[in-house]
Amino acid sequence: MIEVSGLSKRYGDFTAVRDLSFTVGPGEVLGLVGPNGAGKTTSLRCLAGIIPATAGTCRIAGHDITADPVAAKRALAFFPDEPRLFDYLTVRQHLAFVARIYGVGDHEALAEPLLVELEIADKADQLPGELSRGMKQKLAIACGLLHSPQVMFFDEPLTGLDPLGIRRMKDSILKRAHAGAAIVLSSHLLHLLEEVCSHVLILKKGEKIADGTLADVSARFSKGEANVSLEEIFLRATGDSET
Repeated sequence: MIEVSGLSKRYGDFTAVRDLSFTVGPGEVLGLVGPNGAGKTTSLRCLAGIIPATAGTCRIAGHDITADPVAAKRALAFFPDEPRLFDYLTVRQHLAFVARIYGVGDHEALAEPLLVELEIADKADQLPGELSRGMKQKLAIACGLLHSPQVMFFDEPLTGLDPLGIRRMKDSILKRAHAGAAIVLSSHLLHLLEEVCSHVLILKKGEKIADGTLADVSARFSKGEANVSLEEIFLRATGDSET
């Protein structure tokens, strides 16, 4: 569902991402982790077609994001850490607008369950200025899920959510994965990734230093120890651990 080969992104003489390759299949959740400045957000924006890659290819549900961007973007949803909303559209109007863009018929039948699932049904007639930071994030996620994307990129999607909201969002992500979506989730909440992700990819200074199933990556960095946390794996892989 997601096939990335040799992805690189340069800004002048600075290489933000270098020769990145990986795949994510249906039903898999890939945790994208790395220190600040590792190239996680740049990678996701290239994969989603928001910014052009300098080199390499990315295929979304069989469509090249550069050669066939419309078909690729119809199959994906990108959720940034900062929700982008329209000041003068209510929650319900946001969903109607997105439905028209994606050609979603009978969108109300799809929108109402999403509003209930994300616990914003009681805010349906409010404007973004009347919503909390967490509610704005939920609205942005509802808009992205409306067209039932096969591929999803989450870039720190839990910003502004309270603990219960984080737990509900985890359940929503797993629900889509179990339905066959291919998901990439970037977050600094490593304990959450440990609960949600089937695979992990670790970036450092724009380069991949480890990827695979959680079990495989854990075995590589566990030094024979049992039950090593993802946080400790991350520290060892990026060279920030004293152990």
